[in-house]
Amino acid sequence: MENTKSLSKLSATEIVKEVTAGRLSAVEIMQSCIDRVEEVEPEIHAWEYFSKEKAIKQAQLIDGKIKRKENLGALCSVPVGIKDVFNTEDMPTCMGSPLWAGFTPGNDARAVTYIRWADGIIPGKTVTAEFAVHHPGPTVNPYNPEYSPGTSSSGSAAAVASFMVPLALGTQTAGSTIRPASYCGIYGFKPSFGLIPRTGILKTLDTLDHVTLLTRSVEDLYLLFNVLRVKGPNYPFVNKFMGNHLQVKQEYSSLWKVAFVKTPAWDQAEKYAQDSIVDYVATLSKHKNIMVEEEDLPEVFNLADDLHELIYIKALSYYFEDEYEYHKEKISRLFCEMVEKGKEISFQEYRSGIEKQNELIHQLDRLLDEYDIIITLSTAGEAPRGLHTLDKRDSCLIWTLCHTPAINLPLFKGPNNLPFGAQIISRRLRDYDLLDFARYLEKEGLFRDWKEV
Repeated sequence: MENTKSLSKLSATEIVKEVTAGRLSAVEIMQSCIDRVEEVEPEIHAWEYFSKEKAIKQAQLIDGKIKRKENLGALCSVPVGIKDVFNTEDMPTCMGSPLWAGFTPGNDARAVTYIRWADGIIPGKTVTAEFAVHHPGPTVNPYNPEYSPGTSSSGSAAAVASFMVPLALGTQTAGSTIRPASYCGIYGFKPSFGLIPRTGILKTLDTLDHVTLLTRSVEDLYLLFNVLRVKGPNYPFVNKFMGNHLQVKQEYSSLWKVAFVKTPAWDQAEKYAQDSIVDYVATLSKHKNIMVEEEDLPEVFNLADDLHELIYIKALSYYFEDEYEYHKEKISRLFCEMVEKGKEISFQEYRSGIEKQNELIHQLDRLLDEYDIIITLSTAGEAPRGLHTLDKRDSCLIWTLCHTPAINLPLFKGPNNLPFGAQIISRRLRDYDLLDFARYLEKEGLFRDWKEV
């Protein structure tokens, strides 16, 4: 039997296989993660709340089901970190704010319920930025504590990257999953808008909030996505486009048509990051089943940053009006400034912004009529030094605005031996095509983990 320290490095897919085959128990798996948390959490600070007792109790219940030969869920015995903006019935939900310290909502978010139904284990809540926006929590980069772990899903990304859990939930309203995944050298997946229910989750924006996944493997993205996404005849539009796609294609004989897009943020990227993605795209273009062409986004995308800010801060000023009016002393100056700016935006300006967002969505759809995949940088380079250092401009918010699925691939290493990624994007509701492409790159030897670079 493997020692508990090595068990913490198993993927979720491997855990399910080993436990359902009877070679490992849920308690053994959970204890390995607990041991890892006790080893590295004092430096990384990825957890807002962590309960060994609750985790072991959940594991014991699953082992009881196994002993009784009951049907087991798809996440059988897998520990999952939950970003602290998701309601949890038996744990606090503080949303990164002292204003909500100790608050227990008394119910589970829909995504949390799905994880429990699938026999996943929830040991605790991961650190988020204040109200999942900009003001960071205490989490540090797991590869160098002097560097940022990314934006608001930082705790989830750091917990997965440091082998405390194999899976974690995040959210993204601009780049809050892709950036932490890039900086922490793991996979981050932002599915198409609305594919994972947002019930019971902190709301910041109606048209931008996405539920996201963080893992250390493509297979684990697929595993968790299948558990969480809406499916079946009650969701006719999704069902029409996605059907009952139950496994990643193992073979792909057709040509992948890939657009290399530099985006309006290209000039903000570090030279080493530009060189890395250009070299990688050149490698892809040599493969017999991949055709790569460089494409420019329509000129209207030059306005994406300003458009995103308009929609973002106006919605924040609405949803956080009470917190601002009555508890301003417990809110960061940065958040207050965003609310104040949002209050100056009229309803008509906001409505016009939503119309422009829809235009961007349709413009990108037209580009993706010609291509299966877009590839670009995830971030401007490796993580910035310091937790409060602002991220350089990148393209993450474009794909959030356009509701498309996006995945960070942990491909590259920067000058400080820290990771950064390439981002792949596909058309809305073509999430399985995107997963298939990531799997294809891996299968064809076109993907190398950033630690091996």
